[in-house]
Amino acid sequence: MSDTAPGVSEVAPERHSEKPREKSPRLASLDAYRGFTMLLLAFTVPNWGWQEPIAQANESLRPLLDQFEHAAWRGLTVWDMIQPSFMFMVGVAAPFSYASRKRRGATDRQLWAHAAGRAVALILLGVFLRSLGRDATYWTLEDVVTQIGLSYLPLFWLATQPTRMRLITLAALLMSVWALFALWPVPAEPGSAAVLHFDGFWAHWNQNTGPGHALDLWLLNSLPRSEPFVGHVEGYNTLNFVPSLATMLLGLMAGAQLWSLTAAEGGAAGLGIVGRLIGYGLALLAIGLLLDQLGVCPIVKKLWTPSFVLVSGGLSLWLLALLYAVIDMAGWRSWAWPAEVVGRNPLAMYFMTWAVAGWVLAALQRHLGCDVFQTLGDAYAPLLGNLAVGLVLWMICWWMDRNRAYVRL
Repeated sequence: MSDTAPGVSEVAPERHSEKPREKSPRLASLDAYRGFTMLLLAFTVPNWGWQEPIAQANESLRPLLDQFEHAAWRGLTVWDMIQPSFMFMVGVAAPFSYASRKRRGATDRQLWAHAAGRAVALILLGVFLRSLGRDATYWTLEDVVTQIGLSYLPLFWLATQPTRMRLITLAALLMSVWALFALWPVPAEPGSAAVLHFDGFWAHWNQNTGPGHALDLWLLNSLPRSEPFVGHVEGYNTLNFVPSLATMLLGLMAGAQLWSLTAAEGGAAGLGIVGRLIGYGLALLAIGLLLDQLGVCPIVKKLWTPSFVLVSGGLSLWLLALLYAVIDMAGWRSWAWPAEVVGRNPLAMYFMTWAVAGWVLAALQRHLGCDVFQTLGDAYAPLLGNLAVGLVLWMICWWMDRNRAYVRL
């Protein structure tokens, strides 16, 4: 590994103890992006399915409320953007993290050891969270933090490579994943867990029938289980971490450009990078939608298809460019402060959302009574409960931020 991240301006390690260390540049827009994504999760999870009672009472709101649930199979909703946003942002942060550790004098061996430790910790954290409420460890590898952990070491290696290698890797990932599914034989007799959303050529991308499902039947049944694994109820696969790496790689390439800018100067250069991010996002969106419309590859989040990588990556580039232009360049930051508080402590909020939110909701109902959430009627009670829990979790993040208490891996 070279001493600097190729594709990023050189940052030399500190050599004189008497010289104050330069503060690593930090993207407020990235913190805001993380925070908005985490808040969407925190305000939605405690009463899962909160939107259905509202939709039943107000059918005209159903198209809007459907955006807070995953697409059944083909398609894309706002909720479908949470996981790709997480993975994209891990890539964006990678050049900043790499350069910061090199600046503090970390050796290549230390950097690789840290990356390996982080990968293992993320994998196990995902397994731990998926095991909550169960009698034994639930070995499943589709949780977002587990998927990030599985992809993290390849991402770290790509952070040391030039742009040309990153582009070659991106194209190879997308084409190889598409070819694997397109060439995988469509089973004549699908298993009991199969759900046949498509026929014809797209039958290669049906639920619990393809190569990802075959890998999980072998891998997950090789691990200790209380009962045999026959298929994921929603169709996710461990193999999704491979195309997910492409999503993280898109973030890495965007982050490398933004790092070079924050380490140098802004102004016209900043506008140029924002323009490029918007242009790249438009190109990715157009290609992904075209692949879907031409019947080459459906947009399926639960299989992380190449067309989904392109469309979600294009949208992520647009969101990052918008937030960077408004927050980091224009300095309009105060409006995003609540999100930044969460974005500086994303692992803490993620852990609390899955491990603590249910307990907080039960405590609020116990001490405040359930009637407090009935003020807008029964249909809106689950939503008000979620908002109350999200506010409590945000206040914990705010307190941690004020006291500089951050959860890091």
